[in-house]
Amino acid sequence: MAGLSDIKKPVAAEMREFESYFRHTLQSDIPFFHVILDNFLRRKGKQMRPLLVFLTARLNGTINETTYIAATFIELLHTATLVHDDVVDDASERRGLPSINVLYNSKIAVLVGDYLLAQGLLISVEKQRFNMLGIVSDAVREIVKGELVQLQKTRKLDIREEDYFRIIRMKTAALISACTACGASSVTDDPETIARMKEMGENIGIAFQIKDDLLDYTGEGLTGKRVGNDIKEKKITLPLIHALRETGPIERRHIIRLLRKKKKGNRDIREVIEFVKKHGGLDYAEAAMKEYSDRAIRILEEYPDSETKSALIEFVIFSTLRRK
Repeated sequence: MAGLSDIKKPVAAEMREFESYFRHTLQSDIPFFHVILDNFLRRKGKQMRPLLVFLTARLNGTINETTYIAATFIELLHTATLVHDDVVDDASERRGLPSINVLYNSKIAVLVGDYLLAQGLLISVEKQRFNMLGIVSDAVREIVKGELVQLQKTRKLDIREEDYFRIIRMKTAALISACTACGASSVTDDPETIARMKEMGENIGIAFQIKDDLLDYTGEGLTGKRVGNDIKEKKITLPLIHALRETGPIERRHIIRLLRKKKKGNRDIREVIEFVKKHGGLDYAEAAMKEYSDRAIRILEEYPDSETKSALIEFVIFSTLRRK
């Protein structure tokens, strides 16, 4: 499996230029706000979403200023959703460091997220990239809807497989498909190409989220990632959905009681994990993840061979084989 540095090679120069472009958009004339944003910039993630924008653009045409605007808009939106997610989930850490809501408070965190989203909207309006604005606005709406549906379903512990896929399509796949749609729309006006790239992004996003959910059961020992966070937060993901469906009513009620506990000990979490493994939940989710990643790769196979096509295929593989 290729690493991210290899995957970036076809657009390495553009990614370096993007970093300075992105930093410039986060400048603020309010000193306190500048300190908060600078703190956030220091915890830079993998930047997989802007990378996906640039690779999709290169696959379909010539990278231009609109591509940089698209990548910046997407990264601003992604960062805003992370800040808001930490408030919703009452998370204390982000990328191994204290989250904004812990360093300051939830009110400030919400305002920071709002500011980042507003910056993205403003950039697209100033540059009159209204098609891109439509794509990203649709993604924002889907992300919010997905969060609300998940909160409602989590409260009742009533999530079926179709509910799970509906939620991850809205929460995760909407943003990934916006990456590929914006990347394509920055270099072509062909609606069929943009729609096909959006479909590819949705498949990548679904596979990516299933992998994330699998890591909640398998991450520890490989990367130091804590396992069981979803279990603690009563999030019912695909491995658990399948295991609950495969067991009998007595064991199902017992596991549901464990999930309902406000304070779950390590023993409770281990029991749920072992239950999922015993009933084939991990294998079932792995198979579903592969199905969606294969769908994305099949779309890429429609293109002639190129360094960019190979990098995108490796991107899909990396998304599903990563260990964190």
